[in-house]
Amino acid sequence: MGTIIRRTAAAAAALALLAACSPSDAGGKTKLTIATFGEFGYEPLIAEYQKLHPDIEVQNRVTDFDTHHKGLATQLATGHGAADVVAIEEQYIPQYLKAKDKFVDLASFGARDLENQWAPWKWAQGTDGDFVLGLGTDMGSLALCYRRDLFAAAGLPTDRDAVAKLIPDWNAYATTAQRFTDKTPNVKFADSAGTVYTAMLNQSPENYFAAKDDSFIGGTNPTVRNAFFLSGGIAQKGQTAAATTFTQAWNVAIKQGSFATIACPAWMLSQIKQAGGDGTSGKWDVTTVPGASGNQGGSFLTVPKQSEHPQQAYDLARWLTAPEQQKKLFLSDGILPSEPAVYKDPQVLEHKDPYFGDAPIGKIFAASADSLRPNYRGLHDADVRPEFGRALGRIEDKTENVDQAWADAVQQAQAALK
Repeated sequence: MGTIIRRTAAAAAALALLAACSPSDAGGKTKLTIATFGEFGYEPLIAEYQKLHPDIEVQNRVTDFDTHHKGLATQLATGHGAADVVAIEEQYIPQYLKAKDKFVDLASFGARDLENQWAPWKWAQGTDGDFVLGLGTDMGSLALCYRRDLFAAAGLPTDRDAVAKLIPDWNAYATTAQRFTDKTPNVKFADSAGTVYTAMLNQSPENYFAAKDDSFIGGTNPTVRNAFFLSGGIAQKGQTAAATTFTQAWNVAIKQGSFATIACPAWMLSQIKQAGGDGTSGKWDVTTVPGASGNQGGSFLTVPKQSEHPQQAYDLARWLTAPEQQKKLFLSDGILPSEPAVYKDPQVLEHKDPYFGDAPIGKIFAASADSLRPNYRGLHDADVRPEFGRALGRIEDKTENVDQAWADAVQQAQAALK
């Protein structure tokens, strides 16, 4: 799941303490733990699973994105504390495929028999060809969420099809940003340069590292440079709210209507609803994202070798990722399925969201699913990606211009690799 929900330090600490304790079997029941980041919508499914399997008791651990993944790294290094089933976000999959000795090969439980359940690109993400690391949960195909009322105030079209024609690519997005600013200078066009930048990168097969040999290409890859200069250019003109996704500033900006657009994967819609509350219901709409289809987010359920019950853990992961459960999660929480049989299901395709002006989110988000291709992140993506994000932030706070920020980002990324 791409969802990142920040919790208080006290709550995170308490959950981390829970993560250090492995439940033992008692009362004749097998106790399993599943660790996720943010909300995967699993609570009602877990309750259902326990009713179907009265001999199983499942504890659901939920922490924020960073706490979860850093905690997993520590648990694997120390050899204890990992849950029986662990969610891993797609950007970390290459890293953990290199550490596959720490995980159960799900092929040993027959996972390969399920291969056709997923979109081919999604299945390929979770395996190195032989070893099956995880079973896919959701995916994050992109759309564009926009405020109809703010578009109307700027004299722009508000119908979702007309907006799609107005902004077919990112150059048109930048042009529209200027038109919007000329008419409504007190409202920003985008939430942050980082969101625009990330969306553009997610439409490319490679970003900072070459898929063939994992070499650093961030400074020479035209996709990275173009994305940085376009998003940085918007920021330099003061057309972003400088509100980083899922921060308190972002929540406030949504509630106050401080910006008009955001590139949004399906899982983000629930976050926009939570931040905006009833006050922005019906003001938002959804249309196709500028440029090609791209994927942002999506996870896999894995089973660390530390699990004392790998078969039961696999059975739980298989059930949670089965088509029936993926369909329930979309209809209840808007979590986009990664399985063709589900995202092509008539009930999914016909699903509309009244908060977003009855936008046909099933059709919009599923439309590009078959053509999606994950972009190669590289083993050290987490070391260099933040440097470019911080550089865009320096443009937004006007301490650097685009050229300076780009040069510094490339230099700092290279230094981080040393």
